[in-house]
Amino acid sequence: MSEPEPDVPGRGLRALGAETFSLAGAVGGVRGLVETITPGLLFVVVFVATGQQLVPAVVAAGAAALLAVVVRLVQRTPVTQAISGVVGVAIGVGWAMTTGRARDYYAAGLWTNAAYGLGALVTILVGWPVVGVLVGLFDEGGPLSGGPWSKVGAFRTDPGRRRRAAWATWLWVGMFGVKLAVQLPLYLAGQVAWLGVAKLVMGVPPYALVLWLSWLLVRPAPAPAQPRPRPDQ
Repeated sequence: MSEPEPDVPGRGLRALGAETFSLAGAVGGVRGLVETITPGLLFVVVFVATGQQLVPAVVAAGAAALLAVVVRLVQRTPVTQAISGVVGVAIGVGWAMTTGRARDYYAAGLWTNAAYGLGALVTILVGWPVVGVLVGLFDEGGPLSGGPWSKVGAFRTDPGRRRRAAWATWLWVGMFGVKLAVQLPLYLAGQVAWLGVAKLVMGVPPYALVLWLSWLLVRPAPAPAQPRPRPDQ
C-alpha cells in the first residue's frame, strides 16, 4: 500500500481561509498538477502529431484522465480531484465528438470562464463578493467546520474586510476575462493547437497567482502571540 499524500494547508480554494499559503496546496500538489495538465497536453500533442485527427486526440486525453482515477483507487488515495478532471475531460470529449470539431473540446471551458467571471462580477455588484463568502465558508470557525452559517457573511460587518474581499474578487473577474479575450478568438478561428497551448499556459499559473494575491488581501489575522514567562517567574 502506498504512503498517504502529504497534508498541504489550504488545498485549492481552501487556501483563502488558511493562516499560511501553500503553492503545493493551491495546485493540489505535484500529483494534482500532473493530473490537471496531462489530458490537455496529450490532446494537443496527439492532435498535431496525427495530422489533426480528432479521435486519437480525444482517446489520449480521456485515457489519461481515467488512468489518474484508476491509479488513485488502487493506491487508496483521495480521488476527488481526479474525478473532477474526468468529468471535465468527458464533457470536452463528448462535445467534440458530437460536433465533429476538435475546437469544441475546449468549448465547455470557454462557457465556464464566462459563467464564473460573470458570476463573480454579480457578487461584487450585490455587495457579497464571492471571495469574502469563501473565506467565511472555509474558515476554521465556519459552517464546514461545524460553525454557524453567519460566519459566511461576517466580512460584511467590517468595511475594510468587505473592500478587500471586493478587490480580491475583481482579480478573479479579470483573470476569467483575460482568458476569454485570448482563447475565444482562437476558438472562433479554429486554431486548435494554439488554443490548446493557451489553455495550458493560462490554466494553473494564473490560477495559483490570483489565489495567492487573493489570500494576501483577505488572509486571516494571525493569532496574538502569548507573552513569554519571565525567567524569575
